[in-house]
Amino acid sequence: MPRVLTIEDDAITAEEIATELRSHGFEVDLASDGDRGLLLAQRGGYDVITLDRMLPGMDGLTLVASLRHQGITTPVLMISALSDVDERVRGLRAGGDDYLTKPFASDEMSARVEVLLRRQAQVAPTDSVLRAGDVELDLMARCARRGGQEIALLPTEFKLLEFLMRNSGQVLSRTMLFQEVWGYHFDPGTNLIEVHIGRLRRRIEQPDRLQPIRTVRGTGYVFDAPH
Repeated sequence: MPRVLTIEDDAITAEEIATELRSHGFEVDLASDGDRGLLLAQRGGYDVITLDRMLPGMDGLTLVASLRHQGITTPVLMISALSDVDERVRGLRAGGDDYLTKPFASDEMSARVEVLLRRQAQVAPTDSVLRAGDVELDLMARCARRGGQEIALLPTEFKLLEFLMRNSGQVLSRTMLFQEVWGYHFDPGTNLIEVHIGRLRRRIEQPDRLQPIRTVRGTGYVFDAPH
């Protein structure tokens, strides 16, 4: 049974999330403040975390950043009443994998959790190492290297780089990226792609080397195998 940790200080919202997820077969643990949520997340065993942005004690941004700093890669769905673009960007840059704005539909919330879970559970193909120029992606060890130097990637960044590398030299549209990386068959009207592409570029770019991810204005992105 997949396990979800819901970190939410509003008791009504927390119960709504737990009830919806349990109806889909998830086991749900609740934490009502950031400190308790961080402790449970550190203990591990969770497949997905839903995380409120505004929490008593440690806030959501600090919490997810702390998890990532400790190397904990459990997918995180951030949930917040703060809906402007800057706040969404801050949440994603801090280490969140997706961002949902309050008020939200319960079925959308559970669908997003299921998408994060599917991405985590995908089985690596027989050919477990992808190579494109001097970039290497080990699908079994879930690690990336460029020129032999290891690169730390969050789960969504890893999935995004994998899709780009599998289609090296091909222009990939926003629709294709949403469908293959996030599991959406539509553009949810956010800048998720731009945020993650920017973050991925900062991870893999190196001085005096060609930068592999190129923006094709008005179309999408292409991975040009660097040498």
